[in-house]
Amino acid sequence: MKKMQGGFTLIELIVVIVILGILAATALPKFANLKGDAVVANVNGLRGSLSSAASIAHGTWLITPATATIEGQGVTWVNGYPNTLTIGPLAGVTAADYTTIPASSAATANSPATGATEVAFIPASEAGTTNGLTCFVMYTQAAAGGAPTVAATTGGCD
Repeated sequence: MKKMQGGFTLIELIVVIVILGILAATALPKFANLKGDAVVANVNGLRGSLSSAASIAHGTWLITPATATIEGQGVTWVNGYPNTLTIGPLAGVTAADYTTIPASSAATANSPATGATEVAFIPASEAGTTNGLTCFVMYTQAAAGGAPTVAATTGGCD
């Protein structure tokens, strides 16, 4: 008696490959823009970090309104909150992770303009590209009797 060989026919293999192709085509767009989602999360995380650092520093100012050192960083106060020069280091902003656009900077092809009381932070992955114009966090010093504002712009994060 002859032994019969088992296996898949060519048609069965082609059908399986077509089904896998369809599944891959539907799943691919979901994972194609993960970098953009990560950069948006990074910007929103920095916004939270800046807000928290300003609140913690304000609490310190309420207790000791004179000069203070927080986490080894000297703080310069403006209406009881950190100024534009000290908020970045207080929030853990580093040059490796973010490009800092200092106060009173003109807009460029790659970065937003900042006013005299504003500082912007652009994620390193977006700095040096036109995305820097629409993917950043802006910290505005506290006005008299108010708190600072921290706004995230994520429209151009890739």
